[in-house]
Amino acid sequence: MEKIVQRFMDYTKFDTTSDAENAACPSSKGQLAFGEYLVKQLKEIGLSDAGMDGNGYVMATLPATIDEKVPVIGFIAHLDTSPDMSGADVKPQVVRNYDGRPIVLNAGENIVLSPDDFPELTRYIGQDLITTDGTTLLGADDKAGICAIVTAMEYLVRHPEIPHGTIKVGFTPDEEIGRGADLFDVARFGADFAYTIDGSGIGELEYETFNAAQAKITVRGRNVHPGQAKNKMKNALHIAMELHALLPPAETPGHTEGYEGFYHLNKLAGDVEETKMTYIIRDHDRAIFTARKDRMEKIAAYLNDKYGPGTVLLDMKDQYYNMREKLEPVMHIVDMARQAISEVGLTPKMPPIRGGTDGARLSFMGLPCPNVFYGGHNAHGKYEFLPIHSLQKSMEVILKIIEINCHR
Repeated sequence: MEKIVQRFMDYTKFDTTSDAENAACPSSKGQLAFGEYLVKQLKEIGLSDAGMDGNGYVMATLPATIDEKVPVIGFIAHLDTSPDMSGADVKPQVVRNYDGRPIVLNAGENIVLSPDDFPELTRYIGQDLITTDGTTLLGADDKAGICAIVTAMEYLVRHPEIPHGTIKVGFTPDEEIGRGADLFDVARFGADFAYTIDGSGIGELEYETFNAAQAKITVRGRNVHPGQAKNKMKNALHIAMELHALLPPAETPGHTEGYEGFYHLNKLAGDVEETKMTYIIRDHDRAIFTARKDRMEKIAAYLNDKYGPGTVLLDMKDQYYNMREKLEPVMHIVDMARQAISEVGLTPKMPPIRGGTDGARLSFMGLPCPNVFYGGHNAHGKYEFLPIHSLQKSMEVILKIIEINCHR
């Protein structure tokens, strides 16, 4: 187990924070550096065709050890970490035999990981955890997924007596900013189906995602000296506030769970003359998702009618769709993963993803792709932690899926 831990620790040394403001692919140089490192590592463990293209996509093949025809399986994870918090100079800390009490991540900054705030910690009493030092994210999302895949491939190379079909490995850039599948070459990858190793807690298996859209809104006002503004000023800030107030107040991330969708205002900046807003719109149900977008369009039209044409400019684009639509016809691949989780001694949990994965878009690109846990919690922030046992089990599930595939 210590080898998989050291591998993960080595991966955290790479700053692979993606950058939504950079249109290049990958959006950050650190992802290229990490990709080059992984290509070298994959070759060292025996995947001789490992390579990275000019856009930072890493692919490799583990050849079959059996002659009979079995489906080609792919395992996919992403290179980048979220721009929500720094991924530079990560200093992971190992907490041995967690005792259930608050964990001081950073005494100087009084940053504490407490079960009072994060009750899921109590599931891991007696286990070893990897945490941050309270100043960065950890990067388990998705370096733990990469670690589980690479370690599973190394195990199979070192045990050639284990029968398996052809296995494909793929690591994508810029998943955290919604571009992970943009330039993924499904045909070159050559898998019949795949699994992203990008879920969270131990035992989780997901085949449902949100339907997702982004709305970028520009509100144009008219600035006049406030002492002479009567019947002249049009305050873009006030109109932006009015727009937001026309959305259902309880349909936000902080008020919803499970299959409940939301409108999420995640950027707001401006002044009297011009204000910009960015929303993400999410729902598992396609019809409700469409209704949410229609509501946004009607609000923009209403405000343009009230304040004048061109006051509210709405640019709304779909980002991805619920992959359940593409996975239900091939549910046997979900069942294989569920069986694998059970056979490594875990209870499968199948919650809907309140987000998306590369697998959602890849499923619509012709590569059915459910999502399997890597084991971490609290991704994208300084309270992120990874139980070592969960990481080990993620690797075991990969091996078990491969085994089951040979005996279907």
